[in-house]
Parts: sequence; structure tokens; C-alpha cells
Amino acid sequence: MRQIKPKKTLVEQTYDIVLDAICSGEFTPGERLTQEEIAERINVSRQPVIHALAMLKANNFVEDAGKRGVVVSRISADHFRDIYDFRSAVEPLAVRLASVRMPQDAASQAEKVMENGWTAVSSGSARRQVEADIAFHEMIYGWAGNEIIISTMRMNWQHIRRAMSLVVREGISAETSWQEHRRIVDALLGGSVDDAALEMTGHISRAQEKTMAALIAG
Repeated sequence: MRQIKPKKTLVEQTYDIVLDAICSGEFTPGERLTQEEIAERINVSRQPVIHALAMLKANNFVEDAGKRGVVVSRISADHFRDIYDFRSAVEPLAVRLASVRMPQDAASQAEKVMENGWTAVSSGSARRQVEADIAFHEMIYGWAGNEIIISTMRMNWQHIRRAMSLVVREGISAETSWQEHRRIVDALLGGSVDDAALEMTGHISRAQEKTMAALIAG
């Protein structure tokens, strides 16, 4: 029996909208955010905006800037280095857990995600490419069946989205990433767990190199 999912509160909806604007690059690093402007743009009162900005500040997406008020946080190379250090430990673990917990329809799930990924690459849309990449990794986390990995990486991916959007805008091809995704999936579905974990380790390492290069260039 399915459970009824509670509707998101106005604060949560406001948080999601502003977070998406930050991660997609609509709001740029260092840009000043005012309660009045956001409230007017998304047609809500100032109260949910105040609470949403407080949540975004707690999660390091915005920061205080003295008399300027609240601004979008700068993309910190050190922060992303820490995230990728964490990913290099967690994601190979997720692969190993997935090898014994993945569902019976894992192969069909993977084909759908891979197809969507290549379609996103062909589209040239930064948003679609980032969303497809997230979907691939969330599929692996789902197969792993570990709620701590899922919830922890969900927040990290919001930060990663910001850097990935920059990577795509810099014109760095995503084709290599999807070739790596294919090798991870093929090894995992073929029962070569060590190979799949090794492929994931290499994938994270190369993603870190591209991300850090884009951050430095930006």
C-alpha cells in the first residue's frame, strides 16, 4: 500500500525555486538577492522568502554580505575538492552495494537512463545534461539501497550542479562521461564488481579534474 506524500510547504517550494535558480546559473555568484524582488518574482509574501533564504544560508548557497544583504555564495574550489574527496570514497561503495542489491529490472533502468543521457548531450542544453548526469548517479545510489548515501549525496549534488553547469557552459564535452557511465553499468550488470568500482573511481577523479579546471578558468 502506498503512503500519502505530504505536499511541500510554501517555504519548501520557495527554497526549491531559489535553489534551482542558483544551481542553474540564473542567479550568479556574488549576485545580491532581495526578499522583495524574489517575493514579487515568484508571487509569494516575504515571509516564506525569509525562511527559504535562511535555509539556503545554512546549506552554503547564499551568504551575508554586510550592507549588501544576502548574496549568492561564490563557488569555492576548496569546497568542491572536499565534495569530490567524499565522492571518491562513497560512490565506489555504492557500486559494491548495488552489485548485491540492484533490482531485477536494473538493466532496463540503465538503458533508459543511458538513452536519456545521450539525448541530453545531443541537445546541447546545460540543464538537461546536468539533470541526466544526476539521474545516472542517483540510479546507482537507488540500487545500493542505502538511505544515508541517498540523502547525503542529494545535498552534495545541489552544489555539484553549480559547478557542472559551469563545465558545460565552458564547452567541455560530456561524451566522455557517458562513455564512462556505460563502462560502469556494463561491468556492474556483468558481475565484474571490482571493475565497476574501479571505473567509478576513475570517473570521479576525471570529473574532479574537469570541474576544478573550469572553476579556475571561471
